[in-house]
Amino acid sequence: MQAKDIAGQLAALTRTCVDVVTRDDLAARLREGRPLRVKLGIDPSGPLLHLGHAVVLRQLRAFQELGHEAILVVGDFTAQIGDPTGRVDARKPRTPAEIASDMKSYGEQAGLILDMRVTRVVYNSTWLAPLGLAEILRLCGTVTVAQMLERDDFSTRYAQGAPIGLHEFLYPLGVAYDSVVLDADVELGGTEQLFNLLMGRRLQESLRRTPQICMTSPILEGTDGVQRMGKSLNNFIALRDQPADMFGKVMSLPDALIERYFQLATELPQAEIAKRMALGPRDAKAALASAIVALYHGAEAASAATEHFERTVVNKELPDDVPSFRLADAEDGVSVARLLVLAGFAPSMREANRLVEQGAVRIDGVRVDDPRKTEQSWHGKVVQKGNHRFVRIEAAR
Repeated sequence: MQAKDIAGQLAALTRTCVDVVTRDDLAARLREGRPLRVKLGIDPSGPLLHLGHAVVLRQLRAFQELGHEAILVVGDFTAQIGDPTGRVDARKPRTPAEIASDMKSYGEQAGLILDMRVTRVVYNSTWLAPLGLAEILRLCGTVTVAQMLERDDFSTRYAQGAPIGLHEFLYPLGVAYDSVVLDADVELGGTEQLFNLLMGRRLQESLRRTPQICMTSPILEGTDGVQRMGKSLNNFIALRDQPADMFGKVMSLPDALIERYFQLATELPQAEIAKRMALGPRDAKAALASAIVALYHGAEAASAATEHFERTVVNKELPDDVPSFRLADAEDGVSVARLLVLAGFAPSMREANRLVEQGAVRIDGVRVDDPRKTEQSWHGKVVQKGNHRFVRIEAAR
């Protein structure tokens, strides 16, 4: 492979990277002219992938498009230990049943970004579950307690006197052993995973294997603009969100995140990003929302989502296709909070009360401030949650 080709691959593969350990190692490995084995670990933590996951998945696809082997490692065994990364307390381990449930749709969602026909999907229980105590002890002997305490989360908890279970030390060791078994050339992850990635490199060296290159991607902030995107924080934009919901969530982003989202959540070249940023915050954000919806749902859906947003949010009009919900006679006249639960807008009365208190509920376009508000009959009224969910109440037959 020519030096120019190496430089081009390096530029494409490291465009959005934060850490590359090391760039010289990556260049040397590319010069070998063979497909590299590129590993990305996913620990099941819920049934939805979001735009934050997509950042590193897109990094894996960059390797895939250049002819390298993409390997998705499902951490079904290590998830039972619980990833301590970023934790100030012990993470609750997940059960095999929860993990199986999470994984049902992961492949389909990852396929929105990766070419799953040529993506190798493996489960680390295949090699970690059979390990005997003697082998586990041998692996533990390759790492010192002092090295484990180099992790910020472990050192913080240790300094605070918070408990650290011995099993938590086994998590980074387990994911490192994945790299040994797969003979990984490259491992990808978010910046918070750098310690785990470096542990894989260290373990490969201890076992006299060629150490992997470690590459990290930026952490994408959620819709609150402050904390990292996460399902537990309810600040995420799911890859499977409906076009109108996805568009609306992007439009709710703080202006300061517009360019960052263009860089990390779209595939637009830098020149096109610059053109859109020159439009001003409101139009740039609309262009961003359209680009993201088009990426996962297509151009036609993006156009429809734009039109829906303009009609329902900007012009305060009702959408053309408001779904109906039939209310039983016994339930007519209930409180707004109860109505939200019955219509499927809230999973509980507590959440319904919260939605009303946050100003997220309107009846026939009028904001509701009291979750205990009732009507003699709700028949014919349009209930609105946020800017994108509507339902017209119908009386029982």
